[in-house]
Order: sequence, then C-alpha cells, then structure tokens
Amino acid sequence: MKLKYIKELKLMANTIRQDCIRMLAAAQSGHSAGPLGLADIFTILYFREMNYDPAKPELPDRDRFVLSNGHVAPVLYATMARAGYFDIKETLTLRKLGSRMQGHPSKAYLPGIENSSGPLGEGLAIACGICLAGKLDSKNYRVYCMTSDGEHQEGSTWEAVMLAAKHKLDNLVAICDRNFIQIDGNTEEIMPLGDLAQKYRAFGWHAISVNGHDYKAIMHALEEARKTKGKPTMIIAETTPGKGVSFMENKYQWHGIPPKPEEAGKALAELDEERARIMKEEDGSIQ
Repeated sequence: MKLKYIKELKLMANTIRQDCIRMLAAAQSGHSAGPLGLADIFTILYFREMNYDPAKPELPDRDRFVLSNGHVAPVLYATMARAGYFDIKETLTLRKLGSRMQGHPSKAYLPGIENSSGPLGEGLAIACGICLAGKLDSKNYRVYCMTSDGEHQEGSTWEAVMLAAKHKLDNLVAICDRNFIQIDGNTEEIMPLGDLAQKYRAFGWHAISVNGHDYKAIMHALEEARKTKGKPTMIIAETTPGKGVSFMENKYQWHGIPPKPEEAGKALAELDEERARIMKEEDGSIQ
C-alpha cells in the first residue's frame, strides 16, 4: 500500500506510535524511546519506498529490510501489521510467553522478517551478505538496514562498513538512528561518535545527514541513495527519542522501559491531540 500524501504518512506514523504505546503498556516490558523516534522513517520505508508483497513475503525480487537494533521491535511489528503482514491485534501479545512478537524479532516466527536480531552490531554485516547475494544472482532488489548510533561503538559494525565499501554495494541503504541515547546515557558522554557522516565518507560510503522527522528530506535522501552508483549509502537520521510524547522526549531513561498504565493513557492523549493537528493540515502531495 503506497500512500500519496505527506498527511497520510504522518497519520500512519501517528497510528504506529499509538500502537507502540499500547503494546508496550500491555507487555509492561520493552523499549519506548527508540520505536517512537523511528515511526516516521519506518512509515516512509514501508508505505512509500520499499517493494514488497505481504501476501507473498518470500518473493525473490522483494526489497529486504534488516533490523540491526532489534530492541525497537515494537515499531517494526506495528508497521508490518499496518502494512498487512499480520493482524494488528497480535501485537498486543508482545513479549508474552508463546507469542510470535518476541522482544527482538525472530525470522523463525513471523513472515516478512529477514533476520533474527538481538546482539547489537550484527545487522549491517547481515545486510552486506544479502546485498552480495543479490549482486551474485543479478537481482535488482535493494536492502535497507536500520542501525542505532550506540552500536557504532562496536568494532563489528566498522568491519561491515569496510566490507560494503570494498564490494561497492550500491544496493545497500543503511540508516542510523542518530538519537544520541543509549541505555545508560548520552552516546557522546559514554563513547563519543562524533561526525558519523564524515566517518562514513572516509570509509568510502556516500553519506547523507537528515532530520529524521522531515518527510521530504528523508524521501529525497532515499532517492539520492537510489541514484548513487558504485558505493553504499548511509543516511544519518537525527531523531527525537520518545517523539510525540512530551515526558519521554530526549530522556535516555525511556530507552529501555515501558509506560505504566497511567503513563500510557497520557501518551495516547498527547498522540490523539497530535493526530487532530495533522488532520487540519493540507494534503501535501508527494506524487
């Protein structure tokens, strides 16, 4: 399902944020800040950018989405449910015993999941492998890999960065959730990452920095990545952790905890107000 208007995308992202709050509140376990911060990007990927068919999740020519920072699973589950992979009601079983909605996505349980994730720093290497396979098989699919800024503190990520540049994987688009938080504080206080775009360029990548909530900027970056030949692309997306919920925004403490029932009620009320504001906006065609 491709959405035609920025307003439609914003409304879908708002819906996905509300879904995340509901499933986290039901689970009383999980990560809040990252999923809320990434809802806009996930919406654009699944409802504008990627080529896939929920009814045929194993199509050989489908685009692949690799989630490296698996702890943001709620936003992936909500987005995929809204895209038609499974019933949205199932997301309320998040982290429950016997649920397919594991705390970190598992390829063994759900259609459309390309990789099992958990340990940070593994996803980019997995994405490189899928890209290399596509090149060897002369396939035209593209691979989109979501990473966190925190996992860029790990050496395994940079090994994959070098590999992608060596093999000129221009069918790879990596996105870094540059929200500056990790479970125990600000990334720049714990292990400074500095100018990630500059680092990626030094490693032979095409790098683009964007506001991770600016729909046109994100779509332009994805279009630029598609036109870039001979090297992989990294999109550094600066996002607001906890986006849309005032008492969560930019607070690292919400990295790894769910809202209590009363907090979930307040969060949903704020998101309802935001939805009402979006409804008053112009359509903003992106066709």
